[in-house]
Amino acid sequence: MDRETILDWTDAQVVLKFDEHRNVKYQIYREGAGLFLEMRNSEDEPIHTLELPDGMKLDRSSYEVLLRYVLLDVVAA
Repeated sequence: MDRETILDWTDAQVVLKFDEHRNVKYQIYREGAGLFLEMRNSEDEPIHTLELPDGMKLDRSSYEVLLRYVLLDVVAA
């Protein structure tokens, strides 16, 4: 399958609970019919890849809000 980069690797500092934060990087890409958000930690290790719903193309600040929810759900749990 062909992979198309929508948003190349972007660094983000994600605020978690109680003044904690996590430094991550993420990219948005399309593969086949799917749109994905891939997140890695500062050591370039995979954290999570989330398939975004059809037609969901957001602006950069919205992706960073989504990152926070993914981190709270996947990592902090």
